[in-house]
This record gives sequence, structure tokens and C-alpha cells, in this order.
Amino acid sequence: MSILRPGDEKFHYSDGSHRWVPPGPDYDQEVWDEQVRQHKLGHLRNEQPKVRIQRLV
Repeated sequence: MSILRPGDEKFHYSDGSHRWVPPGPDYDQEVWDEQVRQHKLGHLRNEQPKVRIQRLV
């Protein structure tokens, strides 16, 4: 599960998937691709462990 921060809305569709199409026709696709790539790296840096290991005593 990734963490959405304020401002992340422009990188996501309403279903939470990533938006690979630039927000406007005048937006450079290569620039947008790099911004989405950096955004996805931000998700990975903030990702929490999905499984919690407990030690039974």
C-alpha cells in the first residue's frame, strides 16, 4: 500500500492507478514520464512493510 501525499492527485486516476498520459496536450510526454517515474520512486521510499512479523514467546 502506498501513501498518497497532498499534490499526488495529478499523478493518479480516481481508481488509484498511475496516470501515464500528460495532463494537457501541450505537456511534453518525456517530461511527464520522468515526473511519474520520480513520483513512483517516492511511493517506494515511503512504502510500509506489508507483513508484520511477530515473535511468539
